[in-house]
Formats: sequence, structure tokens, C-alpha cells
Amino acid sequence: MEKYKDKLKDFYSDFKRLPSYSEMLVLFNLKSKNSIYKLINKLVEFDFIKKDQKGRIVPGNSFYDLRVLGSIQAGFPSAAEEELVDTMSLDEFLIKNKQASYILKVSGYSMRDAGILDGDMVIVERGSLAHDGDIVIAEIDGEWTMKYFRQRGSKVYLEAANKEYQDIVPQEELKIAAVVKAVIRKYL
Repeated sequence: MEKYKDKLKDFYSDFKRLPSYSEMLVLFNLKSKNSIYKLINKLVEFDFIKKDQKGRIVPGNSFYDLRVLGSIQAGFPSAAEEELVDTMSLDEFLIKNKQASYILKVSGYSMRDAGILDGDMVIVERGSLAHDGDIVIAEIDGEWTMKYFRQRGSKVYLEAANKEYQDIVPQEELKIAAVVKAVIRKYL
């Protein structure tokens, strides 16, 4: 089954769509459309693909799952063997509340010591209650920023993760729009 899934993912990557039944005959080297029909039903059962309102096949919830092959030592090197441990969806791993979440592109270096760099993407969740130490998206005195939320007694302020930036204390108003839940960085 994995070879079919891999071929479908490759096709989707190349053409930004899934193949037609006729294209699947060639892709999978099968002789009958009945074989394709049975394969599609099995893949729908696994939620790898689904059918839209017009009956076309589209990626299902598990289409984007990635294989988890184990763990890797980040300290001293150790012997390791590749073994399929599980599969996971990055969406399910990174996003708890899909309706309240969105992605922002980071600009600037005020959060570099927190590991958030210029050009990174952050997944944020609006409606989450900010706690002391959370990284937040905030509107402070009419300006938007991303910083640590700090609360000392009744005093609240925003703190950068870079010593070159000073704390920001609201003069008029501080509104927390969202809490940062994950950072995405793509290495080219």
C-alpha cells in the first residue's frame, strides 16, 4: 500500500492534483479500472484520499502524514537504526485549534534568543489566554509586535529575546491578539 501512497504523493507534488483513473492505470501499472476502483476505496478507508462533491479524488486527512523513523542523538554520536515508529500529521502535531490558528511571517531579530529568526514562520492561536513567559502577538499603543508577555503583580509589559531591545511598557493600551504555538524554519 505504501508504494501506491508514495506514487500518489509524487504525482501530486509534480502536478498539484491527484491523477485520474486512467492516469492511475499507467502510474500503478494495472490493467483494469476495477483494480483502480478497489484501490481507491481502500485509500479512502485509510483517509489517505477522499472524494469531493463532484466525485473527484482529493488528498485526505492522512495524505500529508510523515513517517516517524525513530529518534536521533543530539549530543554524542551513537549507533542508530532506522525503524518505522509511527506516522504523524504536522498539522495535528503543531495545531491544536485549527479554526483559531494562523501563520505569520517573522520580520526582525528581537526574538532571536528564543530561536525565532527573521524569515521564520510562527503558528499562532488567537483566543488563548496569555501567561507570564508566553510569546505573544500583541498590539501595544497602536503598534503590532511579537514578544514575551511578562506580568509582575499588576504590571504587564513585553520583553524581547534580544538584549539589544528594551522592554516595552504600555503607555495607553496592550491587547494580546494571539499566543505563539510553534516556529517553522525551512532550511534550503
